[in-house]
Amino acid sequence: MRHLMSPLDFTVEEIDKLLDLAGDIEAHPDKYAHACEGKKLATLFYEPSTRTRLSHEAAMLNLGGSVLGFSSAASSSATKGETVADTIRMISCFADICAMRHPKEGAALVASEYSSIPVINAGDGGHQHPTQTLTDLMTIRSLKGRLNHMKIGLCGDLKFGRTVHSLIHALVRYPGIEFVLISPEELRLPSYMRQDVLDKNNIPYEEVVRMEDALPELDLLYMTRVQKERFFNEEDYVRMKDFYILDAQKMELAKSDMLVLHPLPRVNEIAVEVDKDPRAAYFKQVQYGVYARMALILTLLNIEV
Repeated sequence: MRHLMSPLDFTVEEIDKLLDLAGDIEAHPDKYAHACEGKKLATLFYEPSTRTRLSHEAAMLNLGGSVLGFSSAASSSATKGETVADTIRMISCFADICAMRHPKEGAALVASEYSSIPVINAGDGGHQHPTQTLTDLMTIRSLKGRLNHMKIGLCGDLKFGRTVHSLIHALVRYPGIEFVLISPEELRLPSYMRQDVLDKNNIPYEEVVRMEDALPELDLLYMTRVQKERFFNEEDYVRMKDFYILDAQKMELAKSDMLVLHPLPRVNEIAVEVDKDPRAAYFKQVQYGVYARMALILTLLNIEV
């Protein structure tokens, strides 16, 4: 039995195989419509979510399975003091696979140690978000045709952004990847990510504050929102929230084939006018997320079609 806690839980070869499967699901959805009949996915979301929870649920329903779970800690026995370990033991009696989001880093890992069913980490605090990473990798590979030899700009909240941390972990394993880290001083990529991941793997990167300085050289721009829920006080959030706004004028500085990705939700860091730019890929990204999660469910349940 396998779990998915981090993008590094799968080798590059396994990720490529999973993305091939996701591509086949996209091309032949009818072939997979009954693959998970009789199987149940439990969604344990201790933290608010729209895309991640609904895309896991859509993925299971598209495979012919069913879904149960809760969408906030307030509607679970966590309010009575039930531990994650006890919750997952109980859920293991009801479901065949589980997707968990939790505000505490490492909560999904604790669940996996007590679970008798596969556990998918659907986001744990500011730590990891591996299914978003699979979504990102599928989007990039589908639209760019490759996952190597690219200069990638990561913009916004690089300190608390778990999607950014997971994506960096995944992409450093491909040749020819360079990063431009675009953030204010207060939201820089944590030193442990720079030292233990980028420096350790000899990945070229530069840190800049102005988005405009980086745009002309990028093959991909990964925008993130400044996350209000990660700040300790309102004043710091208000000061940071509009630091970057990608608009049509800034897009004129970019290459004609630069992709713009965003894990969503956006607040106002991407102007609505950018949505009609053919380089804006963030809503396509959502659709690719369903295919990637369908492939992941089949892989963790060892179901071959």
